[in-house]
Amino acid sequence: MNMTHIRAIRATRQSGFTLIELIVVIVILGILAATALPKFVSLGGDARAASLNGARGALAASSAMVHGKFLTNTTGTALTTVDVEGTAVAITNGYPTANALYATAAGINASDYLVTVNATATPVAATATAPAVPANGMTVVPVSIANTATSVLCFISYVQAASATVQPTFSSAPLAANCGT
Repeated sequence: MNMTHIRAIRATRQSGFTLIELIVVIVILGILAATALPKFVSLGGDARAASLNGARGALAASSAMVHGKFLTNTTGTALTTVDVEGTAVAITNGYPTANALYATAAGINASDYLVTVNATATPVAATATAPAVPANGMTVVPVSIANTATSVLCFISYVQAASATVQPTFSSAPLAANCGT
C-alpha cells in the first residue's frame, strides 16, 4: 500500500459529526428553546383576552341590531321581543335584556363561555373564583378559566339599558396579563 492509498482510507473513515460538534448544536438548541418557550407559554392569556374582545363586539353588534329593529317598528305596538338569528331576544327600554337568550343570539355559547346573569337590582359581589355580576346585567367568562381565581379579572360584562334614554353599557375587554398564561 502506498501513502496515497492510506490517506484515502483515512479520509473515507471519518464521516458524520464529531462529539464536540453535536454537543455545541445541542447547547445552541437548548438556549434557543429556553428563550422562545416563555413567549409561547404566555399566549393563553392573549388568546382569552382576544376571545373576550370578540365576544364583546358580538354583544355590541347584537345590541345595535335589536335597538335598530326596535326603532324601525311600524306595527304600532311596542315590541317586547325581537328575533335575532332564530332566537327571541327580550327587550328592555329598547335594548336587549341581559339574559342567556341575548348571549345566545350574539353567538356566545356554553361550550366556549360561562354566562352568569343577574336579573335583580342588586349587584352580586365577586368571590374568590367568580367576578362580580352587575345589577340587571351579566358577565361572560371563558370556560377554560371559569370558577378559577383568574376569572375574577378575565371577563366582560353587559348592563341592560336603565331607561329609554340611556344606552346599555359594556365593560372593556381585559388585558392579556389579567387572563393568565
